[in-house]
Amino acid sequence: MSGALQAIIVPVTGFQQNCTLLFDGDSKAAVVVDPGGDIDRIIEAADGHGLTIGAIWLTHGHIDHAGGAMDLKDRLGVDIVGPHRDDEPLLGALEQQAAMFGLDTAVRNVTPDRWLAEGDTLDLDGHTFEVLHCPGHAPGHVVFVNRAAQFAHVGDVLFAGSIGRTDLPGGDHQTLLASIRDKLMPLGDDFGFICGHGPGGRLGEERRTNPFLAGQV
Repeated sequence: MSGALQAIIVPVTGFQQNCTLLFDGDSKAAVVVDPGGDIDRIIEAADGHGLTIGAIWLTHGHIDHAGGAMDLKDRLGVDIVGPHRDDEPLLGALEQQAAMFGLDTAVRNVTPDRWLAEGDTLDLDGHTFEVLHCPGHAPGHVVFVNRAAQFAHVGDVLFAGSIGRTDLPGGDHQTLLASIRDKLMPLGDDFGFICGHGPGGRLGEERRTNPFLAGQV
């Protein structure tokens, strides 16, 4: 019997991206979702809670979410899983993204060990996560859903009171709204979520109050 699914958020880099440690409360088996950078800080947080990291999961290929993935892979000797293959061009241009944003930290292009697709499942020590392909913010964006805990990690698809930006390469506003309407909202109002930036929330609250979703969901 697995313990409770738990999460620790480690804000990283100047983008204040919510790198997330998902873990089993009993075994302390863990995965890192979206290590955008500040690798030492991520490892320190994991060590401080006695976690054993078994994999890196990526929601999408933007630099603030994937910029530290290769370095963390090298440090821990674990696989990079995700996102959807449609983000391959983004992950292959992370070094260009770093130059575009004027970042002075070393960033490496990412080659995942496994791409994900709609309907795939991932296991974290008995906690099963379904993979939803939710494009719009990025073409290959995926969301990780654990129905038993009524929890989803939604990356930059949905925020508390907002939605992901769609003005970056590969973004599309209507596609993003369709992902939220057709993939996230059917999960149910009681589903809680962690997102890529800022506080999380519940889908029902976003359905009722998020101004970007008015009349859309």
